[in-house]
Amino acid sequence: MPKTIEKFHTFDAAYYLDSPEALAEFVSDALETGDVAYIAHALGVVARAKGMAQMARETGLSREQLYRSFSETGNPTLKTLLAVTRSLGIDMAAKPRPVH
Repeated sequence: MPKTIEKFHTFDAAYYLDSPEALAEFVSDALETGDVAYIAHALGVVARAKGMAQMARETGLSREQLYRSFSETGNPTLKTLLAVTRSLGIDMAAKPRPVH
């Protein structure tokens, strides 16, 4: 009898980000970490959840620029960040940090 190999699927958070509330919560959690690489990666995940081609059309940025900016080694400009969050329907707000 031939040996069967079980296949595992890679987890992709983008699949589960199916509402504006889920997108906003995911980005908020990333921002709270303060980890620049993680924030860029998380924004890439939400951009993929919406669709990179659609994001490119709505922001005026190329898909390649979006992928590069929001990779784990990316460093998006403020202009790119604001264009993407606007396209995603996410508002960014400042709040005071608790003093320790």
